[in-house]
Amino acid sequence: MLEAVTNIPYPGWLNPGDNTWQLTAATLVGLMSLPGIAVLYGGLMQRKWVVNTMLMAFSGFSLVILVWVLWGYKMGFGPQANLGAKGSFWSGLVGHPSPITSPAVSQGQAVSGANTLIPFHYPTSTLAYFQLVFAAITPLLFMGSLLGRFKFKAWLLFVPLWITFVYTVNASLLWGGGFFAQKGAVDYSGGYVIHLAAGVTGFVGAAIVGPRLMRDKSHALPNNLMMVAVGSGILWLGWNGFNGGDPFYSGIDAASAVLNTNIATATALLTWMVFDMLFSKEHKPTFLGAINGMICGLVGITPSAGWVNGTGAIYVGLLCAAIVWVAWNFLSKVRPFSKVDDTLGVVYTHGIAGLVGGLLVGLLADPGMIEYGVAGKTYDAAGSFSVGGWFYTGSFHQLWEQFLAASWIIGYTAIVSAILFYIVKFVCRGLREKDEVLEVGDLAIHDEEAYPRETFAERVTSLSRS
Repeated sequence: MLEAVTNIPYPGWLNPGDNTWQLTAATLVGLMSLPGIAVLYGGLMQRKWVVNTMLMAFSGFSLVILVWVLWGYKMGFGPQANLGAKGSFWSGLVGHPSPITSPAVSQGQAVSGANTLIPFHYPTSTLAYFQLVFAAITPLLFMGSLLGRFKFKAWLLFVPLWITFVYTVNASLLWGGGFFAQKGAVDYSGGYVIHLAAGVTGFVGAAIVGPRLMRDKSHALPNNLMMVAVGSGILWLGWNGFNGGDPFYSGIDAASAVLNTNIATATALLTWMVFDMLFSKEHKPTFLGAINGMICGLVGITPSAGWVNGTGAIYVGLLCAAIVWVAWNFLSKVRPFSKVDDTLGVVYTHGIAGLVGGLLVGLLADPGMIEYGVAGKTYDAAGSFSVGGWFYTGSFHQLWEQFLAASWIIGYTAIVSAILFYIVKFVCRGLREKDEVLEVGDLAIHDEEAYPRETFAERVTSLSRS
């Protein structure tokens, strides 16, 4: 008599809830890029640059996927390469480059240099996908500084180089168990690794590439504010996955991070709007200003989402929006900012907001916000983890570690990004499209328009008859 066979759907180490949330959070983050950034940036640009903007977003996202699975993930989150003596800066710089395409790797239990105090309860493919969408959005952010003149083929070469030599190193140092992580610096979801690095790269790139056409720069009106609203809304709600997924478990800290994200964002949006009403020349609230405030809140809370309490989230949103508003309106008139054509102001809304948010961790992080473990005398197992800022501990240690990590991100990212831009400039014989191409835009580069006067079919028909 045949015995009944019981099929086991998944290994014992896998937690379906954690796995489901991590995949869902990653997909929310992916939606921030596609279509979020593509629609947001596409709506902000002039009509003649919409197709170029969208294709840069989709192609950049695709390039990062291939780099990530072939060598990037292991560089950022794999075993350290140990390029120097144990415990030294060089030993914790970056991981070994290798692919994650085999069944054993993709379906095995996730383990990384950034492994938390609790083992991951899902496979490597889940963790790699989650980290992939973080890596993929970063070039799309600094893309906003280069729009309206950057060569498309230069973009296709620069993105994989930048992910390989800049992003993976920064990720390893802060997230992958590298040197700064060992020293105690923290970056909850990427205020430093993603936003500060994107702001620095965009600014450096804009300086090297050169400005847009003067006519484009002086008449840089959005072509579709409705699309800007759609992209911004996707960005805001997608950020729930951005910050809510970074505890790596569907626990209490994930919920706290999601709530804090929305608190800070709402505060920042309203702060910028009020500043426009009170202090701008026009004394009027603007939709684009509110969106800038929204982005400042999202970026500012990213380094601390699960480590500040609700009051701290309000302060993060208020301070980030206020500081960036002042920088946007006054610092932009001072060298070198006044001489660099940062198309969408990425250095302000991402660079400065990310820097301020990361430093605020050292002030506002509440040790009562437990990321792993349970607070209280009844909890005596290993694994309880939180972060304490100066307001709660009286110590500036965390702020100092945050400052050191930020200094590295700014310096290393600026230097290596500049080197990569010049390499790409040599290979592609320039980074900036010719003026005659810039006069036309999408039709000259892609033979497509977002809003053609006639349908594409009619144009093809007329061409085929000629």
